[in-house]
Amino acid sequence: MNRKTQCRPWLADDVRNDRSWIRPLDPTLGDDLDRALQHADETGKAMLDWTPDDFPLREHARAFFKNAFDSTQRDWGFCLIRGMPVERWSVEEARRIYWGLGLHIGVCRTQNRASDIMTSVKDASGSYKVNGGRGYNTNAGLDFHVDFCDVVSLLCLHPAKAGGTSLITSSLAVIDEIRRTRPDLEDALRTPFYFSLQGAGADDEPPVYPCPLYGEKDGFPAFRTNRKNITAAQEYFEQVPRLTDQQVEVLDLLDTLLPDPRFCFSMNIEKGDMQLLNNYTVVHSRTDFEDFEEEEKKRHMLRLWMTLPNSQPLPDDWVAAFKDTRPGSVRGGNRGKHITETFLDYERRQARYHGMRNVFS
Repeated sequence: MNRKTQCRPWLADDVRNDRSWIRPLDPTLGDDLDRALQHADETGKAMLDWTPDDFPLREHARAFFKNAFDSTQRDWGFCLIRGMPVERWSVEEARRIYWGLGLHIGVCRTQNRASDIMTSVKDASGSYKVNGGRGYNTNAGLDFHVDFCDVVSLLCLHPAKAGGTSLITSSLAVIDEIRRTRPDLEDALRTPFYFSLQGAGADDEPPVYPCPLYGEKDGFPAFRTNRKNITAAQEYFEQVPRLTDQQVEVLDLLDTLLPDPRFCFSMNIEKGDMQLLNNYTVVHSRTDFEDFEEEEKKRHMLRLWMTLPNSQPLPDDWVAAFKDTRPGSVRGGNRGKHITETFLDYERRQARYHGMRNVFS
């Protein structure tokens, strides 16, 4: 990656008026996915034991999906693949196909206390704004946040009856606005904020980690926020330094700017859509939603957290959060309490295949 290919700031009207971020799926690629799944199933292996060769894609199919993920590392910092033929797959088939695609992209990250490699974003009557609460298993509207990976990918199996609109904002545009209107707060953005891991860290990890909201490395800017987790660190961990007045003012200003219609673009993710977001340059949220009564119609998305071989460098003082800040490294994720040797083998194997550095090996 070089300076010519890094992401740029954008406003909501830019996204609204230029749909180059939508990538329609050639229907023949769905047939490729079916053939790859059949081959993978015939190996008799569990998903975590699959290699890219076990889920074989023709070059055209592999290039389409790889280019989509690669596009998140430049320009908009996000894209939407439209037309995945999820209607012809069972949920389990969709899971296996989604996982197989990820093998050709990079190394997936575990996402929660259970060390799940893929999660269902679906209302399971969970609670969001509580100690240890997560948003993906509720129907609640979410705070603007980023996830613990280079790219978060959502595959929509069923949209909600109403609501559940995806909200995305260019963090780079918001940083530019802060520099323009409140330059006195830029230093506070670069000071450590403490985030709670919400119980999703490994047993040998501290329950909180320090990370500035903004920084740069080799000309690449990076931003992260999650006010709910910052607030949880303040409420539940006495050893955490208290937020300064300027840090609170920064968080309050972000609460105003991130959903501002000038910056925030609303996107309806429909059945068969796959949304890909760069977590260092795009902040995301969603509105609350109403589900259908029938279980098979309820809002259901599958989520992968991916690290990519062409990812950007991260600021040096983000290392406590991500464990590795070098470009193209295996980093981030919530290790959780149930990392297995099988997952570690997968992690090492995938890192070797994609030529990625791996501090977890």
